[in-house]
Amino acid sequence: MPRTLDADYLVVGAGATGMAFVDALIDHSGARVALVDRRDGVGGHWLEAYPFVRLHQASAFYGVASRLLGGGRHQESGPEAGLQERATQSEITGYYAQQLDRVVRTGRVEFHPASDYVGGRGVVSRITGERLEVPETCRVVNAHHLAPRIPAETPPPFAVGDGARVVPVNDLVHLTEAPGQYVVVGSGKTATDACIWLLAQGVDPDAICWVRPREPWMLNRAKVQPDPAIFLGMAADVMEAGARATSLEDLFLRLEDADVMMRLDRSRLPTMAKAPTLARWELDELRTIEDVVRRGHLTSVERGRLCFADGSVEVAVDAVVVHCAADGLRTPPLVPVWRPDDITLQPIRAGFPCFGAALVGYVEATRTDDDEKNRLCPPSPYGNSMAEWADMTVRGTRAAMSFAAEPDIKQWADGVALNPARVPPGHPAPAALDEARERLAVHTQPGLARLAELAAG
Repeated sequence: MPRTLDADYLVVGAGATGMAFVDALIDHSGARVALVDRRDGVGGHWLEAYPFVRLHQASAFYGVASRLLGGGRHQESGPEAGLQERATQSEITGYYAQQLDRVVRTGRVEFHPASDYVGGRGVVSRITGERLEVPETCRVVNAHHLAPRIPAETPPPFAVGDGARVVPVNDLVHLTEAPGQYVVVGSGKTATDACIWLLAQGVDPDAICWVRPREPWMLNRAKVQPDPAIFLGMAADVMEAGARATSLEDLFLRLEDADVMMRLDRSRLPTMAKAPTLARWELDELRTIEDVVRRGHLTSVERGRLCFADGSVEVAVDAVVVHCAADGLRTPPLVPVWRPDDITLQPIRAGFPCFGAALVGYVEATRTDDDEKNRLCPPSPYGNSMAEWADMTVRGTRAAMSFAAEPDIKQWADGVALNPARVPPGHPAPAALDEARERLAVHTQPGLARLAELAAG
């Protein structure tokens, strides 16, 4: 007979969003939670991430609501001195392990690692085969709807011929012999991280070939900081650019002029707008790599050759091809967060998944009507194309206006560092913050209207 768990919620996925949801839910209700993950610990993909990865944004924007990741420290030296720190992989996994201990000590959270949710009310252990079930009244929380695919767990999306050396980005640190050439495959942040790491190890830029299927827009990290004047100033820049834009291309060029968006090659107009954050110094380093292959997606790798739909490119016969092409930022169709069968965690304020999951946890703990919850917390997608980025911005801004109109939610959100737009109680109001607020007041409505037009095409 399956063992029945005493749980009000079955949370499937103990990564960043699952942990943020559980943290907020139990801090604002008496709920009992069964937390399940296929991995042997909490932290999701961070447990398998490449060892030189760091958060791409400030640590304060990541984690759970009850405890600030990194303590709000600023970098004291290096090219990002003055910007808030970005946690390493080991710091992130350690943080989540501590957070698991905290919620388990409440006596209301059980963690079931190395276990699979098999649908309905059932969970099966990968280790013992034991089947567990939750009561009919237990609500299932889907915390893996947007779980990223990472190179360590995803085969390369191209064929690999005999004698070709293809490794996931994780294995760069395990090479025992330097090749004649490195070939980095991917257009996103994992590929930029791989290139930056290779350059930092002293690899000659001319020894790196970068296969970029698309040119990406990236956010300037200096503009995405947990300082209200800086973040709200950036938001005002976006709305002002949106209000004045004559096209999607013009929108992004205006954002580039405002120092919000950046591109690797100023001679080419990017079409990819997942828009991870990047620092100016990283941009300068990446621009030293001149061997960039722009022939679309790689179809296969042979010894000494890269093959594309329209032909091939020769590389060193001993080249190491670095697989960075997994879909780390997935864009499935949006669904209502609250449905009869489940709660599906998705971003609410655009681009900040941990805050969205914590917000859903708080609203679930403090509201009873699902229709009202969905009104307060409509999901926003991730961007991919420029039009999708504009749509994401519109949806996320409207959602923020919706939940911020509720006094208790606004009070809670202003006290949560995960909320990038918060102005903490008692925070000083320098002239820059007053100016940012005034610009937002002027440009938000016309900016949203125009961005919606641009997104719709």
